Amino acid sequence: MENYITKDDLLEFRRLLLLDLREVLKESENVNAGLLEQEWLRSKDVRKFLNISAATIQNLRVTGKLRSQKVLGSYYYNKNDLLKLFTE
Repeated sequence: MENYITKDDLLEFRRLLLLDLREVLKESENVNAGLLEQEWLRSKDVRKFLNISAATIQNLRVTGKLRSQKVLGSYYYNKNDLLKLFTE
């Protein structure tokens, strides 16, 4: 016997897919909200939050557009400096 996909099957798949996507987006928002609660953010967190490359954040740092502190080989950025950079 052959299995056919019906219109109802596709509608149910769509419903489940949308539910899954909403859950993923909700989790992503929670992670980003948690990052903003910290006063200092690591380069990795800033890149992930702003969706920028390592080269972009390095360029912002080298050109003096974004202040940073280097601690044991890792760069940290002040949350308020980041907010000012992208609100001006």
